[in-house]
Amino acid sequence: MNSTDNPTPINRALRPVGLPARPLNELCAGLDVTLSPGALQALVGDVELDSRAAGPGTLYIALPGTRTHGARFAAQAVAHGAVAVLTDPVGAGLVSGEKLPLAVAPDPRHVMAVIAARLFGHPAREMLMIGLTGTNGKTTTAFLVEAALAAAGHRVGTIGTIGFRLGGQPLPSARTTITTPESSDLHALFAVMRQGGADAVVMEASSVALAQKRVDGLRFDIAAFTNLGRDHLDFHKTQEAYFEAKATLFTAAMCRQAVINTDDPWGRILAGRAGRAGRPPFVSTGFDPARNYRVLAWRPTPGGGEHIEMDAAGRPLSFDIALPGRYNVANAATCVAILDRAGVDLDAALPGLARAQVPGRMQHVDLGPQAPRVYVDFAHTPQAVESALAALPGRRIVVLGAGGDRDRAKREPMGRVAAEHADVVIVTDDNPRSEDPAAIRAQVLAGAQGHRGVQVLDGQDRQHALELALAMAQPGDALAVLGKGHEKTQEIEGVLHPFDDVAVITQLWGRMHPESKGH
Repeated sequence: MNSTDNPTPINRALRPVGLPARPLNELCAGLDVTLSPGALQALVGDVELDSRAAGPGTLYIALPGTRTHGARFAAQAVAHGAVAVLTDPVGAGLVSGEKLPLAVAPDPRHVMAVIAARLFGHPAREMLMIGLTGTNGKTTTAFLVEAALAAAGHRVGTIGTIGFRLGGQPLPSARTTITTPESSDLHALFAVMRQGGADAVVMEASSVALAQKRVDGLRFDIAAFTNLGRDHLDFHKTQEAYFEAKATLFTAAMCRQAVINTDDPWGRILAGRAGRAGRPPFVSTGFDPARNYRVLAWRPTPGGGEHIEMDAAGRPLSFDIALPGRYNVANAATCVAILDRAGVDLDAALPGLARAQVPGRMQHVDLGPQAPRVYVDFAHTPQAVESALAALPGRRIVVLGAGGDRDRAKREPMGRVAAEHADVVIVTDDNPRSEDPAAIRAQVLAGAQGHRGVQVLDGQDRQHALELALAMAQPGDALAVLGKGHEKTQEIEGVLHPFDDVAVITQLWGRMHPESKGH
């Protein structure tokens, strides 16, 4: 990230300790890079995209930004101690008169990834690497795989929407706000995890990250595809381009084996390509009888999860998960296939699934025996809204909104799907960002209105909407609070305000029903 793309004070990413600096010409060996005389013998000890974080021994990466080109900050980075600047031909032209030590590449993002992997010692090669992509289910599946691997005795690192974890504990880092870090931070994070004893890493690979080559420089042992719905079209522009970004993970160069949900139509396209190419070898998951890893039956458990019966490539399995809903059963099937293809002992691993909880993913908020059943979920696409609501029995009340400065065309479909699957729809603010919250709500409301028998309300700000929903909900009702999930803040006009759905719901209920405190 360049200086003008992030005006907030810089927070440094996690870095391993004790790794030696290496000559830049050695790090660039075999790559399409032209080095200036001043950069040939530069000793590189770190790779950094933000000029403000550059220090002694840093290779500063100057890329085009959303507002300007990072090369405009190259002199600043060198003044802070950067030993060289990697950029594209446009960036090189911008600094042509400054006599800086330059590495110029037509594809600097790919070069950055390979250099980072080499500099940090290719740590991914020493661990079982599992990559997950898809519109919905990545985070849940990652937590399921993590829990199962841990139950089987592995020390697991996880990277994704909820942040970074090692051995089940958060890794403190300021740069945890995106699903997949930039390659300069990602390979360093692998090294940190390896130094911390990790023998496996489970990570989410977002479509944006794949398009921007953030996972270049590594090859996954197993890559898995969950599904494809509508999302990120503000970046990709078309559903086809969105799919093609995901599909780049499923090539022989990027993964050794693949697990694909072929109940999803896009998954069938992906499997067809892999089948025709002959690589990578793949297995299918789903509910259809033709799948390699097939769900035979499932039923709710007393604890609010699901008991699942599966045929796992000819082996019968029976196990519990702690999460409700058909789509979480599908996530569990993907998890089982990943574990089996990785050679993990399923008898040791599967009990871990009964204990796996995912913050903000169908997270049950226990308000007591006389309260409605309340669930908080990250659902922020039409497909995810439908899946979350379909998992809930009885009368359904849903609170949802849509994020600002993102794909606007999905707002009405989100409202429509909510009205198709709920009895009461309360539209509220998500993260409005720079947009007018009322205008966003109006688009969601337009999709929700007009469905016979469904009550549709403008809940206004999020706290008011939650209070309204709790006042309407009766014991036995299901209340789904969608959109923000695990997030602890709400972004309004560029300012992050503290807002935790679970905490606010609990506080509101306690105030409305003081007799329930300490249930």
